[in-house]
Amino acid sequence: MQEWLNCLVSKTMGDESLTRVQISPSPLMNIAICGSMFFYKEMRHVKETLETRGHTVIVPLGTDEEPPVESRPGITKDELIAAKIEFDFIRRHFKNIERSDAILILNYPKKSIDGYIGGNTFLEMGYAFGLRKKIYSLYPIPDMNYASEMHAMEPIVIHGDLSKIG
Repeated sequence: MQEWLNCLVSKTMGDESLTRVQISPSPLMNIAICGSMFFYKEMRHVKETLETRGHTVIVPLGTDEEPPVESRPGITKDELIAAKIEFDFIRRHFKNIERSDAILILNYPKKSIDGYIGGNTFLEMGYAFGLRKKIYSLYPIPDMNYASEMHAMEPIVIHGDLSKIG
């Protein structure tokens, strides 16, 4: 549901009546969601939540599939590579990042690592950093081999509170 803002614009010359115009407020931010496709259900939920708060949200291609290609049980490494090449998942999400004001990293626990950030998400984070986009992280940066690089990108950690975006 879109809210409308009534705005008082001007007085009509020689008349005391006022002219009213309805203006649609622009979205607060354009946000690209990044994270492991293992969390596709969470991506859907976060997208919906942010949109109800006025943001425009872009999710990775395939998020609406059940489950996305990358999260299908039993998919082999070769099948995953072939799908990433065929559907150009990486470049397509880079385009989403280019069109955004910020990215939000959904770094839930995975592989026994709190705040997990995998290879693709790290690439997306670095791309956003190079484009000088704001980088939000849902949870603190994990203790991984490339933690110092992630910290150097100075993500804004929101500790699970989506209201801190903006």
